[in-house]
Amino acid sequence: MEELKDKLLSSYLAFENGKDINSDVHEIRSKALQNFEKLGFPSKKLEAWKYTSLNSVLKEDYSIFPKAETAVELADVKKYFIHDIDTYKIVFIDGKYSSFLSDTTHDNMDICLLSSALSKPKYKAVIENYFNKVAKQDNLTSLNTAFASEGAYIYIPKNVEVEKPIQIINFTTGTENATMIQPRNLIVAERNAHVQIIERHQSLTENAILTNSVTEIFVDTHANVDYYKIQNDNTNASLVDNTYIEQQKESVCSVHTFSFGGNITRNNLNFFQKGERIDSILKGVTILEGKQHVDHHTLVHHIEPNCESHQDYKGIYSDRSTGVFNGKVIVEKEAQKTNAYQQNNNVLISDKATINAKPQLEIFADDVKCSHGCTIGQLDQQALFYMQQRGIPKKEANALLMYAFANTVLESVKIPEVKQRITKIIASKLGVDIGFDL
Repeated sequence: MEELKDKLLSSYLAFENGKDINSDVHEIRSKALQNFEKLGFPSKKLEAWKYTSLNSVLKEDYSIFPKAETAVELADVKKYFIHDIDTYKIVFIDGKYSSFLSDTTHDNMDICLLSSALSKPKYKAVIENYFNKVAKQDNLTSLNTAFASEGAYIYIPKNVEVEKPIQIINFTTGTENATMIQPRNLIVAERNAHVQIIERHQSLTENAILTNSVTEIFVDTHANVDYYKIQNDNTNASLVDNTYIEQQKESVCSVHTFSFGGNITRNNLNFFQKGERIDSILKGVTILEGKQHVDHHTLVHHIEPNCESHQDYKGIYSDRSTGVFNGKVIVEKEAQKTNAYQQNNNVLISDKATINAKPQLEIFADDVKCSHGCTIGQLDQQALFYMQQRGIPKKEANALLMYAFANTVLESVKIPEVKQRITKIIASKLGVDIGFDL
């Protein structure tokens, strides 16, 4: 852990000198590096990391800046795209932009690269107003900020409805024995803008991969952002995903997180409501096996009155897998008439699987409607028996019950092709081939 920290600190100067960015960003990076140097990597001594240790991941000798560029053919990676529909695409290979696999635009909106936005004068106003403005100054977010150079830059002007979804995909090829990448995404939806985004991190190698990602999303008045995270990576890949969302009045933002693959996955999802009549939606399905570990940390901060938030996370854990759900809702004194709902339901289908759940409400207002709940159990044996009595084999009956358990999350997916893809992944994870009714 300390060796990797020292390696990052010693390589920063060379990295920073090679970047053509404005002076304000230089200062932001420098302060972020100082913060990371002070805080270091998180350990289980921190309450927020009590159930998740990164020690096994951080001991690798990661290449921080992969030197060799690897060509990737579309035929080899097409299965990782949502290819049933036309989409914009921002694709990175080992942290570097792939123009061959991408489909970007500057036609009435900007769907392009953060590196361009950080260096070109015409984007300066947006960068000054939004870059690093909502991200926390914690250890791993600060580390990403210090090395932030490439990722997706999405700017949707007011009253623009993006006609097709946007895919952000990060591929890693394993040109080094172990690779660390740190993508940084900035997404701005101005007043009354509408956009749908699909994000995926995918390893193409058996070598160790560590991704430390940060995404900042700004949702202006009356805007609508619909975001999907598909996490189905190889078991050699670990991901720390930090997402920070700021919403203005009467906006709607929903984030669906589907966690099926990877070694250790940590999702830090933070919503900050900065106006009235805001709706924040956080939903997730986690299906784990082997020794996989997924940790969901959510925060919804209600600051103004008459707002809503809805959290619904479902988890299915087998073998020796481990799940963590730590959901926090904060309702400030001024946030009267808040309606906040939080639910976390888990099924353990192995005696050796583990779930650590900690739903939290911090309410300082007196006229609110807030609820939270958590269940941990096994499949309903009576329902299983009932289905077998009617000729459904036990394996398929198990799968149907687990699919039904997760379906309350799938029902709110607004892109049919994403719903179909997730359904196929769930069927594969459950080991069945059932034509689910979509």
